[in-house]
Amino acid sequence: MAEGFSTAALNAVLDKIITDYPYIQLHTGAPGAGGLSNIAGNATRKDTSSSWSAAASGSKATSADIDWSDAEVDTSEDYTHFSLWTSLTSGTFGFSGSVTANAVNATGDEFSITSGGLVLSGTPAS
Repeated sequence: MAEGFSTAALNAVLDKIITDYPYIQLHTGAPGAGGLSNIAGNATRKDTSSSWSAAASGSKATSADIDWSDAEVDTSEDYTHFSLWTSLTSGTFGFSGSVTANAVNATGDEFSITSGGLVLSGTPAS
């Protein structure tokens, strides 16, 4: 007997996560249960609501670059995680995950999560 989400239901859940939690924040370590641990010195959240493709086959990927400008990257650090939120400031934490990124330098670096560079996925029932 198969257990878990159907592919259609999993796709709907992934699409709903981004609908409800479209703002991404960077972290230098695991965000923790409340999403408030290890917040990057660059604490600018970005609206990603139009930066994702529709979920398919239990996976949802970014479909546009998500960019932080050199004015927003104001510390030298390694981004290792992200969190998703309901609003640009404050709001409700909804989801977190890890990112593989290079270190940024406070002196004029920019940071991007490229199109296709961030993927949310689950394993549908088989």
